[in-house]
Amino acid sequence: MRIRAVAEDDRTWVEKVLTERWGSTTMVSRGVRLAADRLPALVAEVDGERAGLLTYHRSGDEIEIVTLDALRSGAGIGRALLDAVHEETRRLGATRLWLITSNDNVEALRFYQRAGYRITAVHSGAVDRAREVKPSIPLVGAHGIEIHDEIELARMVGTGA
Repeated sequence: MRIRAVAEDDRTWVEKVLTERWGSTTMVSRGVRLAADRLPALVAEVDGERAGLLTYHRSGDEIEIVTLDALRSGAGIGRALLDAVHEETRRLGATRLWLITSNDNVEALRFYQRAGYRITAVHSGAVDRAREVKPSIPLVGAHGIEIHDEIELARMVGTGA
C-alpha cells in the first residue's frame, strides 16, 4: 500500500468518491461549510489503484479530518490513511488532530477510539442545524438511529504522540 498526497489529476476522482459516499462534495462540520473536493488530501493506492481518500483542513495548530473513505474494507486502508495524516500533522507542526462524526456512526466511534482518539465533545443538535446548510443529510442513519448530534474526537500530536 502506498499513501501519497492528492495530485491535481486526482481531483475528478476525489469529486466522484465524495459525491458517491457523502452525497455531495460539501461537508458541514461545527457549522462550517467546507468544499471537501478542494481540500488537501491523502490518497491510498493498492496495487497501483486508488483505494482510499482522506481530506483534511488546517486551522492554526489544528488539523481536522473532514472525510475518510476506505474503498476496500478490512484491508487496513483507513488505518494507513489515519497514520499518514497523523504524520502529516506532526510534519506541519500542528498539535491537535480532530474530527467530527455523527451520533449514529458507532463503527467510526470504535475505529477512532481504537486508534487513540478520545471523545472531547458532544455537540447536541449540531446535525439538525447542519441540515439547514446541507439538506441531503439523512434523518436516520446506521442501525436505524436518528441523526441529531456531532461527536468530536481528538488526538494530540507531538514528538511523543
